[in-house]
Amino acid sequence: MGKGDKKTKKGKIAKGTFGVRRPKKKTDSGSNKKNEPKSKTKK
Repeated sequence: MGKGDKKTKKGKIAKGTFGVRRPKKKTDSGSNKKNEPKSKTKK
């Protein structure tokens, strides 16, 4: 149960695959909201 075991997380990382033990991180298309400038009107 190590790098050679494709059913474990370490094995998935070693092989470069994804699955139940090592899910792909879901990227949100709207996750870039932090970098958007907020429009404020100054008078």
